[in-house]
Amino acid sequence: MKIKTLIAVLFVLFTIVTGIAQQKKFVVHTVAFYNLENLFDTINNPNIDEEWLPTGAQNWTSKKYHKKLENLARVLSEIGTGENPNNAPTLIGGCEIENRGVLEDLVKQPKLLPYDYGIVHFDSPDKRGIDVALLYQKKHFTPTSYVNIPLLIYDNFSKIKAEKETEEDKADNDKNEVATGERRYTRDILLVTGFLDGDEVNVMVNHWPSRSGGEKKSSPFREAAGKLNRKIMDSIYKVNPNAKIITMGDLNDASYNKSVKEGIGAKRKKEEVKQFGIYNPFEEMFHKGQSTLFYRDSGDIFDQIMVSEQLIKTDYSSFRYWKAGIYNKQYMIQTTGQYKGYPLRHQANEVGFSDHFPVYIYLIKEAK
Repeated sequence: MKIKTLIAVLFVLFTIVTGIAQQKKFVVHTVAFYNLENLFDTINNPNIDEEWLPTGAQNWTSKKYHKKLENLARVLSEIGTGENPNNAPTLIGGCEIENRGVLEDLVKQPKLLPYDYGIVHFDSPDKRGIDVALLYQKKHFTPTSYVNIPLLIYDNFSKIKAEKETEEDKADNDKNEVATGERRYTRDILLVTGFLDGDEVNVMVNHWPSRSGGEKKSSPFREAAGKLNRKIMDSIYKVNPNAKIITMGDLNDASYNKSVKEGIGAKRKKEEVKQFGIYNPFEEMFHKGQSTLFYRDSGDIFDQIMVSEQLIKTDYSSFRYWKAGIYNKQYMIQTTGQYKGYPLRHQANEVGFSDHFPVYIYLIKEAK
């Protein structure tokens, strides 16, 4: 009996070891997005940042600015390390950025410096003076082109839209929406194309118009942003029908809003995504009760990363989407007071992190 038992144990061990040896190994990259919330330096830029100066309403001193950089660097260096413990995010989209200089200061922080991040940034015409940008690890990602694409919206945009929606000619509708009224300046959409360890990837970074004036009144502005995302994607597909596209950002809308569901055409489930379609893993997260921000004690997910149909295929000979997450460690959360449970943001006596939690996805490919 003892010999038979020993043989059985050895057989089980052999099976386990063989199985482990046969398991496929993957290259993993984390792609993240973070609203950096008012990342301003202390240098005066007239008519834009008076609040964020040592003499301004926020009493924004050099000490506070550098503490903010330190806090953000800590978060960024840790995103995705649960499944990718040996590396910080390879690609990081960000918003609420004053200028290139603050990004240069950020990537020089001790927790980020080892990753040698490059920067893609354009000054946008936004009236608050805040921009979007992409950080990338130079050893893994090589940009081949980048462009900022303006979002053209107008003060009477919602009124024109409401009047025109009753008419049959939808094409004419779009033309008339942007032909009349004073332009409302907002953030551009950043489009970066490059090679991620040999795979061509297109990345769009967004910060859509806010809900200032009310969700319903301002919705047409974000619907226009969704349509522009779709238009950019379609233009990429005309050049390369097999393009891999990632669109990310603080959309100021949720996964279920018209701007995302109809403007972009994002789907909640992978099986719903058809050719040239796009998958939004954060819609399912919302339905599971997760949040990236809170307003009046109601949580939602405005920060989202979506991937094109090519990235959800199951052939891992090139990079594909694996899974997504929200990074919300305890140290990033308000623990007391009226806003207990909210993201720990800047306060009068404390330099926090952001009023949003960052989001991320993993891209994986079979190792050769």
